[in-house]
Parts: sequence; C-alpha cells; structure tokens
Amino acid sequence: MNMNVMDFFTLKDKVAIVTGGSGLYGRQITTALSQAGAKTYITTRDKSKLRELEQSFAQDGTKVSALSLDLEYEESILELRDRVMRDSGRIDVLVNNAVARTMTSWNDPLDAFARSMHINATGLFAITRVFGDIMAEQGGGSIINIGSIQGMVGADATLYKDMGFHGMVPDYFFHKGGMLNFTRFVASYYGEKNIRCNCLSPGGLASQRTPELFVDRYSERTFLGRMANETDLMGSIVFLASDASLYVSGVNLPVDGGYTAK
Repeated sequence: MNMNVMDFFTLKDKVAIVTGGSGLYGRQITTALSQAGAKTYITTRDKSKLRELEQSFAQDGTKVSALSLDLEYEESILELRDRVMRDSGRIDVLVNNAVARTMTSWNDPLDAFARSMHINATGLFAITRVFGDIMAEQGGGSIINIGSIQGMVGADATLYKDMGFHGMVPDYFFHKGGMLNFTRFVASYYGEKNIRCNCLSPGGLASQRTPELFVDRYSERTFLGRMANETDLMGSIVFLASDASLYVSGVNLPVDGGYTAK
C-alpha cells in the first residue's frame, strides 16, 4: 500500500450537495467541500438569488453551483435530484444543513410547530431517502446531518438574560434531538449498501451581529474559552465526507469547544 494518509481526505471526483449552503454554518461547509475537490452544489429556497449566491462564493475563490430547493415540497426535492443526476450522474455526499425557523417562542400557534415538522422532519426524511437510494444504487456515499448542541442538552436561559432575545424555541430542540437517532437509523438502514450517515453538532458560532456580552457568557461555558469561528467546522466536514472516515457511521460529532463535555 503506497497511499499517503492525506490522500484519504481528498474529495476529488466526488459530487456533494449542501442544503441551505448560504448561512453561517453552510458557507464554511460548502467552502470546505469545494476546496477538498468536490463538485459542490448548494441550495436555497429563493430562486431569484441563485446567481447572486454563486457569485458571492466565486468572489472568495470557491466554485459552486446553486440550485433551488424547498424542503416543504416533495416535488422540489425530486427536481433537485433529477437536475444533479443530469448534470453530474452521481451523488457522493449529502449534507443536510437546511432548517426552517418557523417558531419564535413556546407560545406560538400550533400551526407554526406543524409547519416546522413538515419541513424540518418530513423534509429531512424525504431528501435523505431520495439521495440515499441513489447512493445505494451506486454502492456507497456519505450522508452528514448538521445537528446542534441544542439537540444534545437543554436550553440555558442564563445566556440570554437581559439580551433582548432568547433561544427558547421548542421546535429547534425537538428536531435537532430527533436528528441524532434518525442519523443512527439511516446508518443502520443503508449500512449494507456501504453508505455512512453521521451527525455533526456545532456549538454557538459568533458573527458580527453577536453581542459581546453573549460571546463572553457563552465562551465561559466552553473548555476552549471561545465561540466557534468561520473555519471551525471545515476540517470535521471534510473528514466525515471523505474516505478518511470510511469506518465511521452512526456517530454524533460535537464541534463545540467542549461545551457539551461537562
């Protein structure tokens, strides 16, 4: 065997899809996959922003193709599948990163929770099944669900005291918690077809809009003394997407600076 270990991390000749690729997490996930060599597609619900989205990545030297996807509608998922297969003929990596924020508080109407279920639970299952079946026909692939530490622990209301905003949103915790065991189920279901399914659960990511007081409070709760930055997910994504993790399946990987390790 003459292969260098670094060769296992390449995504050259791989095709990857990142749903919701333009957000705080999605952008670095997409950039990492593209830089590792994958032909990378990202999705957005807003068809009018496809060209703008591609150009925004191109300005940073990242080549991506932006396609429309609305997880609320099965036909949109099937259209995405058909477009990618026509264009590339295969799919090697699916990153389930998109999430619809339909609720703002515990007291929202039940319709808001039901819509969240339809998009974030039913939609997650639908797209995983559609592309998982394609991978099964091919004989392999990697499915990566983007969870959250909020699927692992309860809400900490003290972080938000006097902040003017809060994180007490029930549907998000519900879906991210359910995603963990859905990951294990998918890993079990597709395992015999050489398909791996893992979950990456990020901690809080600081942006320019994050109040300094919140950053300080959150940072004190981590082992590393800081919030995540714009590159902290990149290595983990490439690991789970590539052949470097060929014997890793059904795992939840917290990328949270030690927040949930206490």
